[in-house]
Amino acid sequence: MTLPENAAADRTFQVDLRGLVDLLSHHLYSSPRVYLRELMQNAVDALTARYGAEPAAPAGAFGIRLYADGEVVRVEDDGVGLTEADVHTFLATIGRSSKRAERIAEQRADFIGQFGIGLLSCFLVADEIHVLSRSARTPDAPAVEWRGRGDGSYTVRTLPASARPRPGTTVTLTPRADAGEWTRPTQVHALARHFGSLLRHPVTFDDGTGGPGAPVNPEAAPWARTYPTPGARSRALAAYGEEVFGFTPLDTIELDLPAVGLKGIACVLPEAVPAGRRHGHRVHVKGMLLSEQAEEILPDWAFFVRCVVDAESLRPTASREALYEDDTLAAVRDALAERLRAWIARAAASDPDLLGRFLQTHHLAVKSLAVHDDEILRMLLPWLPFETTDGHTTLDEFARTHRTVLVTGSVEEFRQVAAIASAAGLGVVNGGYTYDRELVHRLPEIRPEVSVADLDPATLTAHLDPVDRETELAAAAYLAQARDALAVFDCDVALRTFQPASAPALLVDSREARHERTRSQLAREQEGGLWGDILGALRQEAPRAQLILNQLNPLVRTAVAIDEPELARTSAEALYGQAALLSRRPLRPAESSLINRSFLDLLAHALRKDS
Repeated sequence: MTLPENAAADRTFQVDLRGLVDLLSHHLYSSPRVYLRELMQNAVDALTARYGAEPAAPAGAFGIRLYADGEVVRVEDDGVGLTEADVHTFLATIGRSSKRAERIAEQRADFIGQFGIGLLSCFLVADEIHVLSRSARTPDAPAVEWRGRGDGSYTVRTLPASARPRPGTTVTLTPRADAGEWTRPTQVHALARHFGSLLRHPVTFDDGTGGPGAPVNPEAAPWARTYPTPGARSRALAAYGEEVFGFTPLDTIELDLPAVGLKGIACVLPEAVPAGRRHGHRVHVKGMLLSEQAEEILPDWAFFVRCVVDAESLRPTASREALYEDDTLAAVRDALAERLRAWIARAAASDPDLLGRFLQTHHLAVKSLAVHDDEILRMLLPWLPFETTDGHTTLDEFARTHRTVLVTGSVEEFRQVAAIASAAGLGVVNGGYTYDRELVHRLPEIRPEVSVADLDPATLTAHLDPVDRETELAAAAYLAQARDALAVFDCDVALRTFQPASAPALLVDSREARHERTRSQLAREQEGGLWGDILGALRQEAPRAQLILNQLNPLVRTAVAIDEPELARTSAEALYGQAALLSRRPLRPAESSLINRSFLDLLAHALRKDS
């Protein structure tokens, strides 16, 4: 048949196998070590298919044997095996998986792998893959040999059944010289234990020295074993968590989700971690280790635990080193979060010592949870520690003393007012830390007799005692000079009496007020331009800072009596600078300059007086 002119002809993609393997090694797999996991995974799936074909076979009848002597690496299984047609179909076609065959489609959920590229990972450490297989589905089936090479070529030949007396598959690799790091006998054994310690089929390792094969997974998962007492079980799970993660858990939480076949433990970290830092969790799928860094298994707020789980129904990604984000994973994440909430509830109800240790270490995590979880809020808010004018204490204790709770909007505001508010009998909570202000405002939901309000500078100054008329008139000249000296900072000056008497001055200045003054200043500087018009439209009456001098302080009583104008200005600047430093807020360049200048001026004045 002659194609018509300009007709398009169908063509087949040409695959550069070496380039594909290089792509896998740099972008799909995290390390060449995954080659052994892929081989073990294929073996496990072959065993699963064999048990499916022979349901009467006893558990443990079929297994996996690993061999590495420094010259070759071999993985042998007693699985379902391959026919010659299977070899052509599944080993010689990149991207096709035998696990997608119609004959086992209904058993899909029983298999770990879902992608036909796993065997290619062997080319990360070897230039040739040798597969010898015999099918268990056909009596007296011949053995089939397949040799694949890194250049993309392969050969297939049929051998007598005696070439492999038992059904199953043997994969043999001759490692390249540069792959010794991953193919040494000790490393192969370590990788086998790393990936396969929880596999449900017997796995052994032989290093070629003539001794008996060492078991790779001699025991079932710790949560699948039986123990004489609940205490023994708890200790065994804690010991396993310490072995896996390297720390002694504050407590262990058993995880069991029968709907998805998930079992495991969550280990409560014994030390606090920064907010938002997400730990990787150790996730096995049908016994095979999938990932040690699976962050997506738990919600963000659960950063106080690390989990090790084994699941049946979670789907791996193409690299089989992470979990596929789907509805099942979302449901598992929600269910595990509920298990953690239930553990917190049990501790609150029956183990106050454990709850206290947990909250002392992980109060920030619980605060982040309480913001969005009303049940946890009602249960634990009274027990959570906060920084207050009575020291670090729980809201429950604080509310017993203070029926009106004031909360600051920032850490610096709290530090400005803490000492004076405490002396005045005001109950103030530092709301500047993450979640704290929002949680304190929800205290009336738990304690209806308590009221909560934001701390306003006027609230504080209203609790400072005014000085008598005569004292204020005597200090009027000094106060006028002080206001003039501090006008550049939009700061008013007042004279009051307050405790503690050791505090010479209090600077009352909120962050919002400073921002508004900065914006007003920019508007003045940009008058006439478009930017100035924009800032002008936003302009409000700029609130002023207030430097409150303490008449009870001996230094202040001396200062207000100064009749030398320059010295009065310098002393006012020094008092402002000292109050700004005590507030612990960031200093503006002009304030830093003022502090240096006032110190040097006072020093010069003292030296002149002494000379």
